[in-house]
Amino acid sequence: MTVQSQRLDKWLWYARFFKSRSLASKFCASGKLRINGTVNKKAHHAVHAGDVLTFPKGDHIRVIRINDLGARRGPATEAQTLYEDLQPPQPRKKSGPGPMKPAQREPGSGRPTKRQRRDTDRLRGE
Repeated sequence: MTVQSQRLDKWLWYARFFKSRSLASKFCASGKLRINGTVNKKAHHAVHAGDVLTFPKGDHIRVIRINDLGARRGPATEAQTLYEDLQPPQPRKKSGPGPMKPAQREPGSGRPTKRQRRDTDRLRGE
């Protein structure tokens, strides 16, 4: 007997994108997941083999094609057979300039004196 469709939150949990089914369910309800390009807000939405999921995970946007519907939450090697990664993970673009790096000193030179710190701040324009 083969399964024709499966709940979205259950499949995400089987494929090991989330540690628990409740976390997968909350993520589905957040509205950050797309199924075949359509925004989905329901954890009970039925997914089928061949569907394409797009969602943010960590610093990456994941684009996944469902190859198979799992019957259990098995080991990671089994979970990786359930999907095909269509786009290798790429970091999301951050808006605005990133944090400034501290001034570089020679290793072992210790903390800067008050005067050195003021000179550094003056160079930075602060």
